[in-house]
Amino acid sequence: MTIELLIQSIVRQTTILVAQLATAGGARAPLAQVANQVFLDLVAELERQGVSRKVSADMFGLGLRTYQRKIQRLMESGTDRGRSLWEAVLDYICSQKIVTRPGVQHRFANDDSVQVRSVLFDLCESGLVFSSGQGSNTVYRAASEDELQALRQLRTIEGLDELIWAIVYREGPVSRENLLALTRMEGAELEPALARLVAARRIDTSGEGIAATFRAGSLLVPVGAPVGSPRNPTLATEMPSSSPIR
Repeated sequence: MTIELLIQSIVRQTTILVAQLATAGGARAPLAQVANQVFLDLVAELERQGVSRKVSADMFGLGLRTYQRKIQRLMESGTDRGRSLWEAVLDYICSQKIVTRPGVQHRFANDDSVQVRSVLFDLCESGLVFSSGQGSNTVYRAASEDELQALRQLRTIEGLDELIWAIVYREGPVSRENLLALTRMEGAELEPALARLVAARRIDTSGEGIAATFRAGSLLVPVGAPVGSPRNPTLATEMPSSSPIR
């Protein structure tokens, strides 16, 4: 048996065991963070064994930049424990009318400054945050609901799901009625997206029928997701995006 087949066999048996434990006695244990934690644990163990990030990225079948961004999106914030840095920075910007890059770095002083800048760049690429200026003069603000709705019209199905996920994360718990108002979507368009997000465990639902509400305990837009692309020129005019953060 080759090493690859042995690894696949171990992973399969471990997956079966996790599924059995998660459903034992009729329980439905949350599993949303399991895959992410397994990835981070593997990354940490490979580094402890002296494997470079370039080699690790190849082992996962990812480009180095994509690999690094995935780690950044999953890694816990050193400032806000129990949350990813990506989520924490987004929430902070959403709570402010406008914030400078030094202000963000001061707020997350216990996190690596390079990682904070990378997260800021990632959020700007996602379309959830707009930036203006360069270097230490760069300022940021969260996209408004109107802007998110405008971006919705440019989305593919995948990008539409990511956008709805972002709105549920920011506004939840939120009802179907409020989601229809926030997104300005038709019910026939919203319902399939909600079903996909619930099935993927990206959002949770409580209640039934018209009384149902939706919330998201986390927001992790997958690397390469089309959120924010193509960009809406009317948004860029209001607050033009800066050059890539360095």
